Amino acid sequence: MHRLVTFVAGTVVGGGAIYALTSMTREQPTKVAAPPFRTPTMPQQQQQQLPVRAPPVQLRQLVTEGDNTNNEFLKYGNPGPVSDFLLRSRYAASFNRALRNPNWVAEHLTQDNLKGTADRSSSEFKEDPLVPAQFRALLKDYYRSGYDRGHMCPAADAKKDADSMNETFFLTNISPQVGKGFNRNYWASLETFVRDLTKSFDDVYCISGPLYLPQKEGDKWMVSYEVIGNPPNVAVPTHFFKVIMAKRNNEPGFAIGAFALPNKEIDNATPLTNFSLPLEAIEKAAGLQLFDKIERKAGVVTPLCAKTECKLNHDSWKKKKPNGE
Repeated sequence: MHRLVTFVAGTVVGGGAIYALTSMTREQPTKVAAPPFRTPTMPQQQQQQLPVRAPPVQLRQLVTEGDNTNNEFLKYGNPGPVSDFLLRSRYAASFNRALRNPNWVAEHLTQDNLKGTADRSSSEFKEDPLVPAQFRALLKDYYRSGYDRGHMCPAADAKKDADSMNETFFLTNISPQVGKGFNRNYWASLETFVRDLTKSFDDVYCISGPLYLPQKEGDKWMVSYEVIGNPPNVAVPTHFFKVIMAKRNNEPGFAIGAFALPNKEIDNATPLTNFSLPLEAIEKAAGLQLFDKIERKAGVVTPLCAKTECKLNHDSWKKKKPNGE
């Protein structure tokens, strides 16, 4: 049987988000791992005693989104869930209506498209009118919450023009992040690291998003997270991921790195490689398919940290982010 993961959702009173990462399939164990979704294997002796089952009944083919209401059960509408897809000047995003957080935000960075003179000082955080009002993250949810409004697509990645910069301040591109030691420091340094990759790679693709990972309590695995707002409205993720794919025009193949960081203060002395994970571990934890059009085999995909030094330069972030941003 798969391990039972009990999700504690809804209103959580007080306390910070719980974080936990356990081992995932990998040749070398890492200090940070993915949630415990591996199916335990049964001893060989017991496996031999299992009766042979009859072939399963053939299942009907999954219906596509275009025809999923063409049946008697959904005659009067499909309840969802619905994820709002948002295509902006410098990023694409998927927004989770239940958690009021992005599912993911995707970017394409090059030296050319990072150029620009737009300044964030004139930008303001704003609710996204493309999301129905009842499902929106609200500005008041973050007021005195103790969390920063953390960008998934950084404002510094959208200096092209004022409109592009302003689009990064929609709350559909924002998640609650611990400020000191994370959003204003370690996470900001990671954002700079991604931008700096454009100096040695022609194309850099980055997908960022929140995670809600379990921690063992007694003999059970629990996912517990805070919900901010009054009434409670926006979930506070336990972790955040960045998956990076980089490519050089004069070389075949792709370099891919996947990182998951706890939503907490992180000492700048902590190596980025401590948070490196197999891409499959991030996919399993987030329920996403990341760069799935790339064939994952030797000669096609190389670990990013084998192509470049995965080290953060914390001195590169000279200008501190304003509090709460």
